[in-house]
Order: sequence, then C-alpha cells, then structure tokens
Amino acid sequence: MKSFEKLHPLLKSFVENGPAGCACSVTYQGKTVFEDYIGYADIESEKPIFHDTIYRIFSNTKLVTCVAALILYERGLFLLNDPLEDYLPEFKEPKVYHRNINGELSILPSSKSIRVKDLFMMTSGLTYGGEGNETERSVKVAINNFNNDNGSENLDVRSLFKMLSKIPLAFEPGTQWQYGYSHDVLGALIEVVSGKSFGQFLQDEIFDPLEMKDTFFKIPEEKRERLSNLYNRSENGELTKNSLLDGYYQPEAKFESGGAGLLSTLGDYSRFAHMLANGGELNGVKILGRKTVELMSTNHLQPEVLPYYNWDYLKGYGYGLGVRVMIDPTLAGSNSSIGEFGWCGLAGTWVLIDPKEKLSAVYMQQMLPNFEAYHQPRLRSVIYSSL
Repeated sequence: MKSFEKLHPLLKSFVENGPAGCACSVTYQGKTVFEDYIGYADIESEKPIFHDTIYRIFSNTKLVTCVAALILYERGLFLLNDPLEDYLPEFKEPKVYHRNINGELSILPSSKSIRVKDLFMMTSGLTYGGEGNETERSVKVAINNFNNDNGSENLDVRSLFKMLSKIPLAFEPGTQWQYGYSHDVLGALIEVVSGKSFGQFLQDEIFDPLEMKDTFFKIPEEKRERLSNLYNRSENGELTKNSLLDGYYQPEAKFESGGAGLLSTLGDYSRFAHMLANGGELNGVKILGRKTVELMSTNHLQPEVLPYYNWDYLKGYGYGLGVRVMIDPTLAGSNSSIGEFGWCGLAGTWVLIDPKEKLSAVYMQQMLPNFEAYHQPRLRSVIYSSL
C-alpha cells in the first residue's frame, strides 16, 4: 500500500540520528504492505542490513515464551490460577523482604503463593539483578557467585529458577508489577510440564510450524556472518561495537533465556507476529486459539497496580499475559486501536500486533541506548495513519 511509504523517511531519520541500520516490516490482512532496510549491519565493512540479517531480539523473546506456555495451557496441563509450587516445588512457602516504617529490613513469610499467571504478568515478586531493592541486590550477588563458581556458560534454566526460589521476593505476589526473571521461570515451567527442553519445545511447537528457520538461542556457525553488530552510541553520536553480551549465543552456552535469549530475523518474527494478529493462525497453521489470543491481549492488572510502568512512552497501556495492551488511547496520545499489543527489546527491537485490524509490524535495530521512547510511538503513529 502506497500510504505506508511515509515510513521510509521516518526510518531514514532514525539511522541519521541513531542506529547504524534498521529494518521494518508491516503486514496487513495477510499481505506484506511495507518492508524496508536502511543502513549497516557492520559499519566497518559497510555490510548493509539485508532481509536475512539476524538480530538479538532480547525481550521480544518474552512474547514467544508466553505463547509457548499458552500452548500448554490450551492442552489443560496447567491453569493460570494454579500455585507455581504445584509444578516447581522449590517455590513453596515463599518469603518476602519487608521494610518497616523505621527502615528496618526483615524477611517474612508470604501470605500467598506465586500463581502461574503472576509469571506471565510480572507480578510474581521476582526481579532482575540490580540495586533498586533488596531482592535485586540479592539476585545480583547470587548470579555473580554462580558465575564465579561455575562459569557463566554453565548457567541454565533450572539453575536460575532454583537460585531465584531461595531469594525472598520483592513484594507479595499479585500486589505489584516489576520487570524481572518471571518469563525465564516460565521457561522452566514449560520444561517441567512438557517434558522437553525449553528450546526444543519452541522448535517443535512454534519455529518449525511457522517456518521460522532463523530463530534460535545459539548462532549456528554457518549463519554467524549474518548476525548484525550491536553498537553502543555515545552522547555525541559515535557508534562503537559491543560484543559483551554475545557469549550467551555461543554453542557452549547452556542458558535458554525465556526473557531475553533469542536471535531472529525480520521475516521470522513478522510471521510470528502476524500469526497473533490473525487470531493465532497463519497460512493454515494454528498455534493458539483465537480466544486465547484475546485473553493474552487483555489487561490483567488490577486498578491498584496501574500504572505499572516507569516509562512515559507506555502511558495508556495496561499489561496482559506478557504484553503491553492499549487500554486508553487518549492517555497515550495514540491513534492505535484499543487492544493493540506487543513488546520491545533492549537493543530497540519492537513489535505491534492488532487483531482487530489484522495488522502487525516489526522493527529491528541493534543499539544501546535504544531510543525506544522516541522511535516506537512515532512508528505506531505513522503505521496507523497509513491504514
């Protein structure tokens, strides 16, 4: 559709002021209506971004993990309200860090279990490592200790969740939203319930059926040249190559991260996205039922947990089963549909999915910081203005 050509100058402006290169694809009612590749995958060799360029999609992995878990939900192998300890006994009788009005820290028994849906919703009390609260500090120390004792290449899904189960939660499950390792633990749940490794389950149930031949946790040797460089951008706009995180994608690495571990291409992830925009089915291949996609893309957070985000560009969004969900376009200043959903990744990758319009869009780049607050709302506005 000619109207989508308005995206080209926008993408060109992104590359002029940000990443070394980018790519974008829009699919509308089953047809690719826009596809564009701008700039470089490797600045030094001037290798251009191409249709088969492979990207680190980081947290765009989370949607894949949640879809995989929902496949098992549809088979009756767990319920969303089930206690997590029914499947991962290590999480029985969780404890919570509590700070009283005098600032004194204590550890108390949680009044409730983590539910399976708390993993989907990021309301489990599990966190990433960091310095924001006592749980974050404990997670950071535990992972550093594991890596020092065992080597970072030996961290796997089971080791991570067992480590996390021993650390007091940041809050009572279901009472707050915090970004963290919830979807990585969901990967462990998938392993236990399915009887397969997490990566094998994704391959059998999603990647092979959707012909996603370039989506994986580890980069095959024969495809290594197609992996785009990741760049750090300085304040003056200088781009320098960042390979610090690439150890996770090597053959010896064991960790299949449900929260951030996948590599993919624009074409592969676009097929995955349009499967969801099409109600769980693509080209006669059914991955999820239409009603399950509706459940996934419904806001699940209670009013007292909203707004859940620390990022202004998510104004107007609630949170469903692993995805942002548009609930208030006026607050967002958005021309998108109520129910539009998706997520994004650390290096600036982004997906938009709209079952009402049967619309999906995928944007790929590889840059830190990612400029997501500038790029993503503008992409959304131009895409919807083109319908």
